[in-house]
Amino acid sequence: MTFDEYQKLSKSTAQYSEFVPPWVYLALGLAGESGEVVDKLKKVVRNNNGTFSDEAKIELQKELGDVLWYVSQLCEELGFSMDEVARINRAKLVDRKERNVIQSRGDNR
Repeated sequence: MTFDEYQKLSKSTAQYSEFVPPWVYLALGLAGESGEVVDKLKKVVRNNNGTFSDEAKIELQKELGDVLWYVSQLCEELGFSMDEVARINRAKLVDRKERNVIQSRGDNR
């Protein structure tokens, strides 16, 4: 499955709040789900000294899926193709690596 295929398929499950624009709702959801990923990782460190159990991996995979859903629908609302976003991001990172600035500071390096 491509990112664009996922983006189209996941749209069928989109339901938004009527009180804010869809992009606001999606951005808030993305932040929340990203926080859940971090919380799962924190618990692996706190409770298991950084060793992932099979159960922790499954739970983390679910949360990463939720992050992916919010990213896909934010792209949808903004008129972006997820495949194109991925291509642009990869090109940016390859360029930074080739120029040896991948660990530098700032967005436009």
